[in-house]
Amino acid sequence: MKINKLFTKSFPYILLIILTLPIILGYLWIVITTFSTRIYGLIPVDQSGNYFRGLTLSNWTFLTDKTKTLNVSIWLLTFNTLIIAVGLTVGVVLISMMAGYALSRIKFPGRKPFLSLTLILHSFPSVTLLIAIYFVLRWIARIPILGRGIPIIGGFGYNTLGGVILVSIALQLPLGIWLMKGFFDNVSWDLERAALIDGCSRWRTWWQIMVPQIMPGIAALSIFSFMEGWKSFLIPYSFMTSHARATLSTLLNEMMSESSPTDYGTLAAVGLFQLLPIIIFYLFTQKYLLNIFSGGVKGTA
Repeated sequence: MKINKLFTKSFPYILLIILTLPIILGYLWIVITTFSTRIYGLIPVDQSGNYFRGLTLSNWTFLTDKTKTLNVSIWLLTFNTLIIAVGLTVGVVLISMMAGYALSRIKFPGRKPFLSLTLILHSFPSVTLLIAIYFVLRWIARIPILGRGIPIIGGFGYNTLGGVILVSIALQLPLGIWLMKGFFDNVSWDLERAALIDGCSRWRTWWQIMVPQIMPGIAALSIFSFMEGWKSFLIPYSFMTSHARATLSTLLNEMMSESSPTDYGTLAAVGLFQLLPIIIFYLFTQKYLLNIFSGGVKGTA
């Protein structure tokens, strides 16, 4: 009886270890490769084939030198990636908070069709919109200042960081709006009614009464959006052609060129360089990230 109970309790953990073992081994391979000249399986070897030899730091020279693939500093690419991640986070959170509140608390014509439309947009493959988005960004690029001429982000047209941020926000908004609506649905109506009766405007009620009540949801959506922006590849790769505006994800893709042999040691080091901030970020914020699934599913239309 005790053996059966022990097996029942331990079975989920055994199954979890078996299912995650390939992923763990993959990450382990990346870490070992970054500090090795060659690797045989998971064992570093030197040029003579001796096991547990050939450890080196030469794969990390990209931190001080320009990357051989794009001939730009890795820190410039990191800055570009950070700008996209921060811009996406700010845009998605602000718009989702306002739209989620309106959809949760205000009855207006077309409310339910709009909610249905956001679900359809979220399920729509973004890759099918790339050509249409390209023409839109090229049109925006012709607008003075707005298209090209804004410091840091370059503008909101084609081949600008702002254009990538704009497209990324549009693609992430359906999910963000539904999540924020779910959190607002869980806030008691009594708080809002009391504020409105006391003379608060809708705007002040939203900002000073409602928003503080959903801070865990805002934190969770912020973390989720930042992680999405940091690892984004398809949109930056499709709509930015300048090497000076590339990101870490596009650098990794360029390093796997078909015209020259791939340096897997440096490739693994750059991949780990991109991965480390996300791992550290996630370790400190995972409890807030999990609030997405506790608050965003309880909303009602």
